Amino acid sequence: MDVVLSFHGRLALVLVLYYTAVGLWGIWLGIRNTAPSGSYRGAIVIAEIAAVAQGAFGLLVLFFLRGPTEGLHILYGFALVLAMPLAATLVEGRTARGQSMALGFAALFTAGLAIRGMTTA
Repeated sequence: MDVVLSFHGRLALVLVLYYTAVGLWGIWLGIRNTAPSGSYRGAIVIAEIAAVAQGAFGLLVLFFLRGPTEGLHILYGFALVLAMPLAATLVEGRTARGQSMALGFAALFTAGLAIRGMTTA
């Protein structure tokens, strides 16, 4: 189970870096006044799949090894999984630039959630 715990920790770092890259990409699209492309939306889906996998590994650690030192860690995990789908539903109907900027900032916010999750582990 130590392997699962290690993978849970490493995947957290990957999520921080990936969400940061996706966030900067979204802001760049917004600066260029373009809508989120299919590639960008696909990158968000990949990030969401990774966040769900992170949660699954977290549940394995919780049930078979030990819980986090702070219960707030679990709340950050749930928020990490829910943030981008919520943002994606809220940007519908906005301008192309508004969609890109909002999704970019939401991805950066989600990277911050991942960082906070790491600090409360």
